[in-house]
Amino acid sequence: MNTAGMDTIGIADTTFAGYDMGGLAERTLRDSELPVKIIRYTVPGIKDLPVASKKLIEEHNCDIILALGMPGPEKIDQQCAHEASQGIQQVQLMTNRHVIEVFVHRDEGKDAKELVRITEDRTKKHALNAIALLRGKDALRRYAGAGKRQGKGDAGQLLL
Repeated sequence: MNTAGMDTIGIADTTFAGYDMGGLAERTLRDSELPVKIIRYTVPGIKDLPVASKKLIEEHNCDIILALGMPGPEKIDQQCAHEASQGIQQVQLMTNRHVIEVFVHRDEGKDAKELVRITEDRTKKHALNAIALLRGKDALRRYAGAGKRQGKGDAGQLLL
């Protein structure tokens, strides 16, 4: 919790995404039972997400960040997503704050309808994960080893 007394969730999203992931995350957070302050920072592309996330933490006192992006299917897009992911990991280590990476690759769905379904599911579930993490390190423990997945069906638990 930041010094203002209310948890603050930062949303870093991009203009390159083909869906308003940031708007969906905002609505999901506002509909949750936990009152939170939301600060949104929209940047041009996926490689801009690490610095946006760091600025949300350092300049806007966010407790946790959702970094939302939709990389394209081209090889260069996948490379950019990988570089952004590495930057996001660095931000987490430098700031000791969670930055939940919510990437939906444009080639994950067989068509636009499926891609929208994946995007909505992953974005909503990760917004709820952010709220859970604000509640403390044990909030997600009951799901440990359950094979939970965001965006598609759960992988399920391994049973012998």
